[in-house]
Amino acid sequence: MTKLHDLNTLGQAVWFDFIRRSFTASGELQALVEQGVRGVTSNPTIFEQAIAGSSDYDADLEPLVRAGKSVDEIYEALAMDDIRAAADTLRPVYDATNGADGYVSMEVSPTLAHDTEGTIADARRLFGALDRPNIMIKVPATPAGIPAIKTLIGEGININVTLIFSVAQYEAVVEAYMSGLEQLSATGGDLGRVASVASFFVSRVDSAVDKLLAEKGNTELQGQIAVANSKLAYARFEELFGATRWQKLAEQGAQVQRPLWASTGTKNPDYSDTLYFDTLIGPHTVNTLPPHTLDAVQDHGTLARTVDTDMDTVRAQLAQLADLGIDLDAVTQQLQDEGVEKFAKSFESLLASVAERRDQLLAAEGA
Repeated sequence: MTKLHDLNTLGQAVWFDFIRRSFTASGELQALVEQGVRGVTSNPTIFEQAIAGSSDYDADLEPLVRAGKSVDEIYEALAMDDIRAAADTLRPVYDATNGADGYVSMEVSPTLAHDTEGTIADARRLFGALDRPNIMIKVPATPAGIPAIKTLIGEGININVTLIFSVAQYEAVVEAYMSGLEQLSATGGDLGRVASVASFFVSRVDSAVDKLLAEKGNTELQGQIAVANSKLAYARFEELFGATRWQKLAEQGAQVQRPLWASTGTKNPDYSDTLYFDTLIGPHTVNTLPPHTLDAVQDHGTLARTVDTDMDTVRAQLAQLADLGIDLDAVTQQLQDEGVEKFAKSFESLLASVAERRDQLLAAEGA
């Protein structure tokens, strides 16, 4: 038994925030699964680093270029192969947990973050093309993404809702999930076969708020607000999924939409490298860890139920923040906007790298 297996007894699953072809092909992902990792997440930045930053894809790139595929088609072919391979590695986890874990996530095009109908169409297409039951399609919790989530859940498509930074955004996500399940129920769908996680971003909140606190001359709250914000979201999770509305869905076999702690790598070197792991452990949660944070957790992470402790302190900290004149809702909205922009830029950079590699191959053939 490993530390990650012990973590499961506390109700939390660790997913791995990383994907690369050689990592799966070499058996390294399988080794992590055996150590207790129960899922994989990806995003445009991760794919940019994988495809543009390695030679893993050169052999598969050439036939796609020769076939006259567009840059977008080349990227999708490469990325989908990675997602399917990772999903196949994790399929035993999916089967063993009856669909609770074992998922691999792939994002809809970041260019669609403000396009509801485009998001719905892209998610349907990706989910169908990937053709695995343990795939989650990532949809951002933007105003345009929320109605898309409801529609997609209502069609039985697994959704990883991403870029959630505030409790208000989280509440809208839960509403979309439950409404989608009610829609699925009304059409006779199997509620037990659709799964969703709500990816609540953590460390970026401290990165933004700490700067504002420094301007106010306050050091007491630095490094505290991201965890407090996340704990308050978990308190809402317990309330919403303890209510009568949810119980009616649960009786039909519906799975809880688990909070997933994202952006849990520590960005401030003055803070513990396991800060956003140690403080957010509890039932019905997922923590998706980047490679360096997973290594730190396995080495010296602390296992204890912490996600719902010291709630009086949490509320006092958030009240003190407001008293200082710092508007957390405004901060978290800005972070969501910046997150959308960051993923879009990574996606553009990724496509530019693929285009450059394609042009090099075409030039070499024409020489």
